[in-house]
Amino acid sequence: MSPDSASLPGARRILYIEDDAGLARLVSRDLTRAGYDVRAVATCAEGLTLLTAERFDVIALDHFLAGETGLDLLPAIKTLPNSPPVIYVTGTDEGRVAIAALKAGAVDYVIKDVGGEFLDLLRASIAQAIEQVEMRRLKEAAERAVVEARDRAETLLREVNHRVGNSLQLVSAFVHLQAGSIPDGPARDMMRETEARIMAIAQIHRRLYTSDDVRVVNMSDYLVGLAEELASTLRTVERPHRISLAVAPVKVATDRAVSLGVIVTELVTNAFKYAYAPGEEGEVRVQLRQDGAMLTLVVEDDGVGMNDEAAPRGTGLGQKIIRTMAQGIHSRLERDAAHNGTRVMLAFPA
Repeated sequence: MSPDSASLPGARRILYIEDDAGLARLVSRDLTRAGYDVRAVATCAEGLTLLTAERFDVIALDHFLAGETGLDLLPAIKTLPNSPPVIYVTGTDEGRVAIAALKAGAVDYVIKDVGGEFLDLLRASIAQAIEQVEMRRLKEAAERAVVEARDRAETLLREVNHRVGNSLQLVSAFVHLQAGSIPDGPARDMMRETEARIMAIAQIHRRLYTSDDVRVVNMSDYLVGLAEELASTLRTVERPHRISLAVAPVKVATDRAVSLGVIVTELVTNAFKYAYAPGEEGEVRVQLRQDGAMLTLVVEDDGVGMNDEAAPRGTGLGQKIIRTMAQGIHSRLERDAAHNGTRVMLAFPA
C-alpha cells in the first residue's frame, strides 16, 4: 500500500507499477480519493511477487521501468490464473508501443501528459476495465446457471422417462397376464396387439433414460430392442416368424421416434398375423435407410401379399393407427405392388 493511501474495506484493489516515486505517490493519492485501494511498486519483480501473493482488480503498468519495460512483464501476468486486466501507461505517444501492449494482452492504454488529463483518463480506464470484468463475470455466471438448469431439467426428464417406462412395462405385464387368461381367438389377439403397442412406447422411454440427449433417439438401438420384444410377444407355434433388421444409425426427434415405433409395431404385427399360413415359418424385414435429406422405412415379407380391393382383415384399427402416425411425420404409406409378398414404404424428412 502506498504511504498516502488507506485500506478501504470492500474497495477495488489497484496495483500500480511505476519507477517514478513522485508520480506513483500522485497517482496513489488520486485513486485513493476515488475510492480505490492502491499498492504501488517500482519494479516488475516486485509487481510479480505481489500478484502471486495477493488479489488485485486492475493493474496499471508503466512502460519505462528501471532497466526493463512493462512489455517484459505482460506475458508473465497473462499466465497467472484469473489475471486482472492490465492498463498500459506510457509517456510516449508512439503507436507501436500501444499496439505492442494491446497485442501482449493489455485491455487499454493511457498516455502520460503534461496537460493534466492523465489522471482523469486513468480513472476512466480503470472504471471501464472493472466494469468489463464484472460484465464478463455476470455473463459467465448466467451461462453456468443456464447449463446447470439444463442439466437439472435433463436429469429430471431422464427420471421421468425411467418412471414412465417402468409404469408402461407394468401395464404391459398386466395386459400380458390378462391375454393369457383369454382363449385363443380375436379377443386374445387384440390383447397381444395392445401389449405390443404399449411396449413400442415403453421402449422409447427406456432409451431416453440412458441417452446422452433426451431430444433424440438412436433408431438403430431402438428398433433392435423393439424387434426383440415384438418377436417375444408375437411368436407362437402357429406364427414362428423371425424379424430381421437393416437400420442405419440415424437419430430422429423423440416424437418422430414414437410414431415410427408404433408404425413398425403395427406393420410387423400384421405380417405375423396374415403374411404366412399357420405353422409356416417366415421372415419379416425392417429397414430404415437415409438418402440425403430423406429417411425411408420399409417393412416387407415374402408371404401371400395384399389385395387392395379386399376388405381389411380384423378390425382395421391398425391401418387407422398407421395413417395417423404417418400424418404426424408428414408422410404416407405406399405399397410396392411388384414385390412378391408385401412391401410397404414410408418416406419422411430426416
